[in-house]
Amino acid sequence: MKATGIVRRIDELGRVVIPKEIRRTLRIREGDPLEIFTDRDGEVILKKYSPIGEMGEFARQFAESLHRTVGHVACISDRDAIIAVAGGSRKDFMDRPISTQIESVMSDRRGLQIGSRNSGQPIPITTDDENGNEYTCQTIVPIVAEGEPIGSVILIDKEAEATMAETEMKVCQTAASFIGKQMEQ
Repeated sequence: MKATGIVRRIDELGRVVIPKEIRRTLRIREGDPLEIFTDRDGEVILKKYSPIGEMGEFARQFAESLHRTVGHVACISDRDAIIAVAGGSRKDFMDRPISTQIESVMSDRRGLQIGSRNSGQPIPITTDDENGNEYTCQTIVPIVAEGEPIGSVILIDKEAEATMAETEMKVCQTAASFIGKQMEQ
């Protein structure tokens, strides 16, 4: 565990404030769920909870099905990182923090498609994805559960002749809707 040197007191209602610097670093937003753990030494551990992250194996299988169906690299993310990849390099995507542009797509609750037939520059998928422009086409659709964005379904391709059209958008929308419904149950 890493010491921060920050000390906070618990108020009369049992609340403690997590400093802004730590919230920003860990990408904890207002309303984000936190899991609370304790250990034998009396430590209280707060961990950012990712409901979609709990579906790791399911998400991996779903991404694999998407990849086999449409032939593009398929990624599934939670609100913070890529949790499943199929058809592409796992080391380039898996567990990497998503880019602020992907966060914006999720916040807008609307899909985004960029490709050879569409205008616009491809956006980075992860924060350390400096080569976002290597992608020739992308389809990104937020996963929404109980009215809140909890992740995204992403299809990408680097091939010069690759295109994405309404079919890829519908596939991503269907996948995102299905995963969102699974999370609500």
